[in-house]
Amino acid sequence: MSETSPGDVPRVRGKRPPQGDPVVDRALALLSAFDAAHPSLTLGELARRSGIPTSSALRLAGRLVAWGALERDAEGRFTVGLRLWEVASLAPRARGLRQVAMPFLGDLEEVTRQHVLLAVREGGDAVLLERLSAHAAIPVLYSVGGRLPLHSTGVGLVLLAYAEADVQEEYLSRPLLHEPERTPVSEAALRRTLADVRREGMAHFRRKVPRPIVSVAAPVFDAADRLAAAVSVVVPQEGADARVLGPAVRTAARAISRGLGARRPLGPGR
Repeated sequence: MSETSPGDVPRVRGKRPPQGDPVVDRALALLSAFDAAHPSLTLGELARRSGIPTSSALRLAGRLVAWGALERDAEGRFTVGLRLWEVASLAPRARGLRQVAMPFLGDLEEVTRQHVLLAVREGGDAVLLERLSAHAAIPVLYSVGGRLPLHSTGVGLVLLAYAEADVQEEYLSRPLLHEPERTPVSEAALRRTLADVRREGMAHFRRKVPRPIVSVAAPVFDAADRLAAAVSVVVPQEGADARVLGPAVRTAARAISRGLGARRPLGPGR
């Protein structure tokens, strides 16, 4: 039988220690307090959004600043640190994909002179890995590293259409709203849209606010014939020609797929 010193806190297998969450969980809670709408936080905001007492938040934030995961400006506000970005950039799922995709995304941006997006699915969202934008491109809602709704974006529709059946059913069972209009999504209509995407091998998405846009997206596959990503263009609705955009996006998606080692035909109805 092992001995326990007076200062030791008894642990129960499978349960957290009685004195609170593990330090790593609290540190992750601090990092999770940041998002696209809150890129900079005061200590009070950091404590409130993470649910951690201010004294503990200050201590943990100090450790994260020392390591480089957070930075603190002269006014005392915290932001995500460059060291965290350096580590995140090593993620194999994104690194190899971006390296292969970038030349073809650049070609697509030259053709459209607007926005070109590369995204992957992470849980119930699309995560934007890369966005190339021309100088005169229209404003868009999402930035690199941000999460996009699967049902309200071109890349999202592709990622959802080619997701596993159980993933689709779980997603479709939710109450969904179109973003940013906040109007309800018809489950039946979304099912028909996903079937069209799979049949055509491409998604066409239109949004009216904050200004009318058209997004055309296509799937990217890897060497194991699995969906790896989605690539799209986002252009103003006026003057958008699907006869030009569709083949251009499909050509880029096929080229990226071949670069990843995909061998099967990549046409509609795949």
